[in-house]
This record gives sequence, structure tokens and C-alpha cells, in this order.
Amino acid sequence: MSTPSPTALPIRRLTRRDLSACADLSEDRGWPREEHKWGLLLAAGKGYGIDAPDGGLLAACVVTEYGPQERPDLAAIGMVLVAERYARQGIGRRLMRHVVSASGTTPLTLHATPNGRPLYEELGFKVTGRAEMLVGDFTPAGPLPSVATRAATAEDLAEILRLDEEVFGADRTHMITRLPAFADRLRVAVADGRITGYTAVWPNTRTHVVGPLVAHDTETAKALVASLAARTDRPLRTDIDVRHEELLAWLKEQGLASVAFNSVMTYGIAELPGDWTRRFAPLTVAAG
Repeated sequence: MSTPSPTALPIRRLTRRDLSACADLSEDRGWPREEHKWGLLLAAGKGYGIDAPDGGLLAACVVTEYGPQERPDLAAIGMVLVAERYARQGIGRRLMRHVVSASGTTPLTLHATPNGRPLYEELGFKVTGRAEMLVGDFTPAGPLPSVATRAATAEDLAEILRLDEEVFGADRTHMITRLPAFADRLRVAVADGRITGYTAVWPNTRTHVVGPLVAHDTETAKALVASLAARTDRPLRTDIDVRHEELLAWLKEQGLASVAFNSVMTYGIAELPGDWTRRFAPLTVAAG
């Protein structure tokens, strides 16, 4: 009995039971295993995968939808991976076509590496922005912003959700309510008794990832990052919208270094909803 072509193998929905196989696939492609992040994405989003005839996953990706469940306002695609031994056989293209088709009329977004961008452009995605990835040990240089920050409490959640929907442009309740358990720190900025920004830092292999980062202005964003940095001994990693030039320059002065640029791409909409001037960093590039 002949082995079916990899491009003919069925695409199925992934579940939390596939967590280890997803992490194995990440490792196969030279990525960190990122089991903590995979766990969040598989719980809050829709995973799609193809089982390999020789065991494990041949390919995978995750789609995280935002807004009304019956008619999402936006869906973010992330963690698009094909096992090395099956690369360059059209499998990634097939998986992406399936995801685009399954999403119907829902607008889509993703962060594309330079290697992935040509495929997404072929499928109709357009570049609408860029994000710069920074990594490094935060070493304060000069006076830090005086904006007041504190640890978030359960009583802050409703206000955080209202602010997040206003800035992101879609309801992310099912993701944001998972932050207290997912993140090591969740902090808010406060002015005149109101929350003017919030951020989280979560563990990913050897670093702490800063995201999401939502703030009233750049000074507030700086204060939030500094408040997280003061409470970790790990290097920080974050992905900043390149339009936030002042924050990027400041982070580099504090010891973080640029390691990569990703293209922010959309399908079905000309640009992302919400207010980019207050949206500094995504929760993760895999989920927006």
C-alpha cells in the first residue's frame, strides 16, 4: 500500500492534547519549544494540523478569533510551521489556503518573517506595518519615567478589558482574562484614579516577553516596561510597532538590541482596527 502524498493528508483541528507534538514541531524547525505559549494559543484559539505518517505533526498553525463568536471582527494567524523533512512541498501553502477558506469573511492578520512573506503575499495578504523585535537585559540609563504603576488586581479587570477593546479594536475578553494565570506579572498605569495603560510579562524559554503593551502615551509605555524590568532577572523580549520610534530608541538606550523585523500583514481589511498610537506591542506575534 503506497504512502499518500503529504499534500493529500487530512487537515484536522488540534486540541490541548497536541501540545507536546506542537512543541516538538517548533523544536524541529529550530524554534524554542514554547510550550507555555502553545498552551495559551490552543486553549484560546483554533489549532489546525496535519499528522505525519511517520509520527508527530507534519504541520500546524493557530488562529485566534476576536469579537463576537458567531461573526468575529478579526482573526490572527500564528505559529505556521512545517516539519523540516516536509519543507518546500507546498504543505504550508495548503494549510494556509485551508485557514483562509475556513475563516470565511473574517478579516485576517499575521506577523510574517522575511521568509514567510512571499507565500502570504501570494495568498492575497498585504503588508500594512512592521514590528521590530528587541531582546536584551534592561539596564536603566538615566532617569526613569515618573508615571505611577502598580500590580493589577482582580478589580482592575473590567477596566482593562474596556481599554483593551478600545485600543485593539475588537473584544479580546477570552484572551485577556487568561493573562493573570499566563503571565508572571500584570501591571497597570494609573492617573487621576483611572487606568491609562497596562502590560504583562510572561515566560518564554530564557526570556520574559513584554506584551501586550497598551498605553495612553509613550511615557506611560516606558514606565510600564521599566516596572516589569525591575521585577525580573531575565532578559526582556518585545515586538514594538516601528511607528513608535521614541519608545524603540529608549529601549535600545536601556540595553535592548534589535534582532529582527517582521511584516504585519492583513487580508480582507486595509489596516488593523483600533488605535495604533496606544498599541505598542502585541500579547504575542502569534495572536496579536
